[in-house]
Amino acid sequence: MSTATVTIFLLLLLLHTVLSKPIIPHLTSPYLNPSTISANYDSMVKNFKIFIYQPKTPLTFPNHVESLFYTTLLDSDLATNVSDHAHLFFLPFPPDLPTRSLARLIRTIRTDFPYWNNTLGADHVYLSCSGVGYESDRNLVELKKNSIQISCFPTKPGQLIPHKDITLPPLASSHAPTTNTTTFLGYIRSNWVNESSIVDELRTSPEFLIETEPSKPRIYAQRLASSKFCIFEYGAGDVSGIGEALRFGCVPVVITDRPIQDLPFMDVLRWQEMALFLRRSGGAKELKRVLVRACWERHDQMRRLGVKAGKHLAWNAPPQAMDAFHTSVYQLWLRRHTIRYPRRETA
Repeated sequence: MSTATVTIFLLLLLLHTVLSKPIIPHLTSPYLNPSTISANYDSMVKNFKIFIYQPKTPLTFPNHVESLFYTTLLDSDLATNVSDHAHLFFLPFPPDLPTRSLARLIRTIRTDFPYWNNTLGADHVYLSCSGVGYESDRNLVELKKNSIQISCFPTKPGQLIPHKDITLPPLASSHAPTTNTTTFLGYIRSNWVNESSIVDELRTSPEFLIETEPSKPRIYAQRLASSKFCIFEYGAGDVSGIGEALRFGCVPVVITDRPIQDLPFMDVLRWQEMALFLRRSGGAKELKRVLVRACWERHDQMRRLGVKAGKHLAWNAPPQAMDAFHTSVYQLWLRRHTIRYPRRETA
């Protein structure tokens, strides 16, 4: 075979390889609306005000994320005592408040203050990681259906109304990895995936790092940075590490058999471009096939977008621009234009 023939053959092979690779749109921003988020965020920082009802007794929250959000809100410039300046009204109550007591609280609010009846609670916000159940009491129905619920990710089934409610991202490690050299295709912690068959099949694979015991924070951060993908199981496993995975360059792979509607900042971030979502039925073989294909097609872009988005899932003390607290508040800002219901007689 002549040199010219070999050259042509290699060129044709290269052309075939290039053409057979799917064309993935080149994205530089992790935001759903990259052209407006900066201006909207700046407007929020300058103008947004939240009126906070005064609780009868100081509140404590067993969930650290709830407590962190509440105390940060109280200390922020967003809080106002002037109702005419308020865009939203924050209704604080203990997480263990009995249903009847909560109904009485709403009844008192609508009787003693004029704000609830203006919108039937649609411009009100409350914080509850455990959620509020549907009850026949009118006050609870309006609270659940109209007011914005701030939950924790992941939210209990049936406790979140998409497009109205929001979730707070879980706490993340502050330990940065020392290097980003990738050595593993996938990283799994035993509490992330409850599907034992997948873990058992992958345990002997040198491409996967599976840990059964929690690592020290700095080692854990290094594990994330040295893996292309981090595998989670939604619903049965622990998905609280998904934000850390993004921040440290490990593309989240979420095993689920139903759509996920409670990811943090779903109306801000392009989650579908930063994470993979797979069905449980495929097993370990399908998982490996998808990961290998994703490495070839889009891993670098997903990782890059995820790292950019990671700052939004980090809780800082004191809070910083566009971190977890401010992005959670930004989602409230996007919901500040409420439907004005006709005024009704109070109960």
